[in-house]
Amino acid sequence: MPTVEELYRNYGILADATEQVAQHKDAYQVILDGVKGGTKEKRLAAQFIPKFFKHFPELADSAINAQLDLCEDEDVSIRRQAIKELPQFATGENLPRVADILTQLLQTDDSAEFNLVNNALLSIFKMDAKGTLGGLFSQILQGEDIVRERAIKFLSTKLKTLPDEVLTKEVEELILTESKKVLEDVTGEEFVLFMKILSGLKSLQTVSGRQQLVELVAEQADLEQTFNPSDPDCVDRLLQCTRQAVPLFSKNVHSTRFVTYFCEQVLPNLSSLTTPVEGLDIQLEVLKLLAEMSSFCGDMEKLETNLRKLFDKLLEYMPLPPEEAENGENAGNEEPKLQFSYVECLLYSFHQLGRKLPDFLTAKLNAEKLKDFKIRLQYFARGLQVYIRQLRLALQGKTGEALKTEENKIKVVALKITNNINVLIKDLFHIPPSYKSTVTLSWKPVQKVEIGQKRANEDTTSGSPPKKSPAGPKRDARQIYNPPSGKYSSNLSNFNYEQRGAFRGSRGGRGWGARGNRSRGRLY
Repeated sequence: MPTVEELYRNYGILADATEQVAQHKDAYQVILDGVKGGTKEKRLAAQFIPKFFKHFPELADSAINAQLDLCEDEDVSIRRQAIKELPQFATGENLPRVADILTQLLQTDDSAEFNLVNNALLSIFKMDAKGTLGGLFSQILQGEDIVRERAIKFLSTKLKTLPDEVLTKEVEELILTESKKVLEDVTGEEFVLFMKILSGLKSLQTVSGRQQLVELVAEQADLEQTFNPSDPDCVDRLLQCTRQAVPLFSKNVHSTRFVTYFCEQVLPNLSSLTTPVEGLDIQLEVLKLLAEMSSFCGDMEKLETNLRKLFDKLLEYMPLPPEEAENGENAGNEEPKLQFSYVECLLYSFHQLGRKLPDFLTAKLNAEKLKDFKIRLQYFARGLQVYIRQLRLALQGKTGEALKTEENKIKVVALKITNNINVLIKDLFHIPPSYKSTVTLSWKPVQKVEIGQKRANEDTTSGSPPKKSPAGPKRDARQIYNPPSGKYSSNLSNFNYEQRGAFRGSRGGRGWGARGNRSRGRLY
């Protein structure tokens, strides 16, 4: 094993040789042997090996392996130095291998090392994006779970920071091709991250690009399969996939396939839905998604049949007035509960699809059925007016900070819901029924948003290694507001459905696909 003095002497030989440096193979071999020495020798070797690496192609494997030994050293300062220098080995055919190595090193729990690995990956990405992607996707497809997880997160957070000259059309095509391979076997969380990666690519911002993404989501959602409402994973997968699809829909990218599936398979089973998420109003979440998608539904093959299913489900939440006794009072003990949140979603969806078959209420329903519906609308509208007055009175004169209290925020949302329902009911009371009014769903921002715009997602862009999330999903606690009449659905706030559950089978018991057991340990 060479001493510090010998390392410096051989370094001097190589440095002084200038153009004849390749003739001093023995001197470089001495430096390679420095990795077997003590702490000081290893630190010097970590700096000297990459400096002259390009001059000795016949020793490339030995040099890279020597540097890798240093990347795994017990001394953290040696590891950091060795990792920092790794990009210097990323030349020619060695680059994918270096990318593969750096990807594996993402599993470190040391924040400084993690930063160095990220910076090194970004550095070689700018040298050769395709080669770097080869290394990253190799580990995503075949690496250990922790490496796979962090490689996917690296792509989801760092790709968008790269300049256009790096992310060329060819590079984006490679990302799409490799991502499709990964999507054959992913967990729910991984799927969401890949949709974030793909939806950020410039080449997929076009109508045809968005359509491609919708088809990817539809494939993951298994829309060809019969829906099983009693299987929490099946329900969970559909919700997650639909959430990813919703921002992609526009007047040119239609939601027809999803809306059809919801009408035919989900609505008839609404009351039977199960979810692994405690406290989640799964029925309301489904209805919200349907409402959001209904605006972008194209020509539907079985429009009348599906509109009837939607209409029948709406009737379930629009009760008839209670029967009156001879003295004019209610014969029953209590009035029917008016579930405004559910009705807003169903009425909005019916209103959107009804535009495509405007004579549905007058020509497709018999007179008795239409009369029954109008009685229900009238009764609901009466209760609605009372509640709107109560809400306006409660919010009257309140501005600024006063409106930011949780109770008042919920009242503001409640007022949006009831106003929306009121507008839609007025439309349906026209003779013939009208479908011209436009409302903004209560949980959507009022300001105009570009159709199909990608939703903002929080990224973890800090330099620290990702922390493992605690078991179970995190979500904001729902605020419950009980109106004076006791008739209002308490689930008012917008619900951000987080990733959990599984896609395509069971990746290691966690996901939607079964990734086979792979060998563990160093795969360099």
